Amino acid sequence: MINAGTLTMRVSLAVGCLAFVVAAQASPQSTPASSGSAASHANTTVLPAVTVTGEQPGPGLWKVSKGDHVMWVLGTLTPLPRGMEWHSTEVEDTLAHSQEVLEAPKAEVKADVGFFGKLLLMPSVYSARKNPGGATLQQILPPQMYARWETVKPEYFGNDRSVESWRPILVALKLYRKALDKAGLTQRNDINQLVFNLADKHGVKRVPVTYKLVVEHPRAALDAIKQTNLHDISCFNQTLDTVQNDMGSLTQRANAWSTGDIQALRGFTVNDRYQSCLIAVINAEFAEQLGLHDLPKRMEQAWLQAAEAALANNTQTFAVLPMEQVLASDGYLAQLQARGYTVEAPE
Repeated sequence: MINAGTLTMRVSLAVGCLAFVVAAQASPQSTPASSGSAASHANTTVLPAVTVTGEQPGPGLWKVSKGDHVMWVLGTLTPLPRGMEWHSTEVEDTLAHSQEVLEAPKAEVKADVGFFGKLLLMPSVYSARKNPGGATLQQILPPQMYARWETVKPEYFGNDRSVESWRPILVALKLYRKALDKAGLTQRNDINQLVFNLADKHGVKRVPVTYKLVVEHPRAALDAIKQTNLHDISCFNQTLDTVQNDMGSLTQRANAWSTGDIQALRGFTVNDRYQSCLIAVINAEFAEQLGLHDLPKRMEQAWLQAAEAALANNTQTFAVLPMEQVLASDGYLAQLQARGYTVEAPE
């Protein structure tokens, strides 16, 4: 039986590449790699993939203020340790005394079709994950890169040959998820949802920041996607690098978030994997047709506008943001600081 609720076709208009865009935008810090001496490649290759477990407090809160109006910001991270249980009395107390909770920006793509139209689209959805012309990974990837893939594949896919016909970006996404699972990390430990549950518990209004896109002609969009080469080899290559070299760094960063080690968190940045995979989609020919080409900028503008409105209207606001946007020199908090707001990091 097919549940109609699972066919809302939120970016799973389900070409996996579109699903990737929305998933990545919801958590843009999802592929951190080491930066500086804190976690060099030389070190991460010998570090055991041991993750923290049990109840952990997470990081402290950033303070954004102007006059007597303040917004407290929790920086979130993915992946996190699978066995971690997050609980912060500081977060719950601060949230309970806030007038609003500002949600992290997200994108939502829906197809303008009815239930039966969605059923008819499903075969096209599954075929769209394959390379144009039926090309295989061996035919698409440079020989040296394919040889690396052949050494990595058995550990995560066994003898499964089905992925050999998939687009590189979709193979990369599945490989990354499998590598996280093996390292004891997960993208399902949703701190955002736990914060929203606390907001509901204390009766605090939640303010979503959602960029909504309706695809008016989904079959035509799918046809365009099926015929488009995404130029996603760089995305595939960066993912191989992450899986082969940086899983120790991912574990270190996840542990740093769990224990609230801000100094350690500052020693990590996002590597090129996220950027190369995102660029592969938003620079594709179909992206402008669907309104995806400037999606990151639209989401940024929407959140900054909502944040300034909250700071103007509320004496106290609570907000959640991906840690990248909290720490980056050109991130959302840095942009608020450039607009005249005072930004203070937790001790």
